[in-house]
Amino acid sequence: MLSKKMEAEFNTQINKEMYSAYLYLAMSTYCANVGCCGYASWLKVQANEEMEHAMKMYDYVLERGGDVVLEAIEKPQSTWNNLVDVCENVLKHEQYVTSCINHLMGVAVEEKDYASNSFLTWYVNEQIEEEANADELCKKTKFAGDDKNAILLLNEKLAERK
Repeated sequence: MLSKKMEAEFNTQINKEMYSAYLYLAMSTYCANVGCCGYASWLKVQANEEMEHAMKMYDYVLERGGDVVLEAIEKPQSTWNNLVDVCENVLKHEQYVTSCINHLMGVAVEEKDYASNSFLTWYVNEQIEEEANADELCKKTKFAGDDKNAILLLNEKLAERK
């Protein structure tokens, strides 16, 4: 059974994961509107992953006898300066999510909740991958710079992500 503190922390993180999906959908919309459908597709896949992360936590809380309390999801930003700005914000957001997962893991340790600690290890490892992917996207987009051909090639490559 989850402690009330762990339950509350998981509920907070579920909301943050859902916000992440909203944020990536907003970024996807921006990219689609500027004609970069490959970037938009990559970000939609990212949004779906964030919802999967939220639902995995949702199921875990219920399995452990806790209550899931769904709160309002904050409205995300909807405009960016350019593709580099979008990518930098993806990386910044993933770094923020990592800090949130680390906090949640810290609460599990503090509460001596070994089941939650074990469960959260997947998220710790997932965030390593998420930050690496965001960093790579950022670097490639910055490298392409104002070269429209490079952006088009990168855009096509990003569309392949499923």
